[in-house]
Amino acid sequence: MTKGEQTRQRIIAEAAPIFNQRGFAGCSMQDIMDATGMEKGGLYRHFSSKEELAVESLRYALAKAVRSRTEKVEEIQGAVEKLRHLIRHFVESPSVIPGGCPLMNTAIDSDDGNPALRALACDGIQVWKTRLCRILEAGIERGEIGERVLPRQIANTIIATLEGALMISRLEGTQTALEDAHHSLDDLLSGLATS
Repeated sequence: MTKGEQTRQRIIAEAAPIFNQRGFAGCSMQDIMDATGMEKGGLYRHFSSKEELAVESLRYALAKAVRSRTEKVEEIQGAVEKLRHLIRHFVESPSVIPGGCPLMNTAIDSDDGNPALRALACDGIQVWKTRLCRILEAGIERGEIGERVLPRQIANTIIATLEGALMISRLEGTQTALEDAHHSLDDLLSGLATS
């Protein structure tokens, strides 16, 4: 990696928490300059616009969150246990990016705003949904999960429940909603198993 690429990656890593905490509109280039110690010209040497930096920062944040949230899942046997692990990890482990879940933050922030960030958030949801669906489909194929289960429906329910509970927990300043979601999803998963 060249020195320029290293600098670009450092800027992205240092900007990601700022965009995650303040959103696109709430984050100024001055905030990025303060965090990185760089001048405006130095930033624009690496990024053509604030939007480009925000998009790259979200890509970085999502990749880091996915790595953290899916850690060791392949070592777990059984589809239901894999899903339990993913849910437990989401509930018990704080975001690796300061400011909370970058996917939820960006989805809310860009809903009526920045189309590039909105598209990236949509892709993030699709990737998560696909990952959950593949686990469910593999469980159905192996006979661990009932064949009448609709993977898309269960994946949407898991994502919506976790993200909604995270929002409530953050607003209330407690883990109660996340813990309640964990218990409800655990009951849902118990109902999927064939044995």
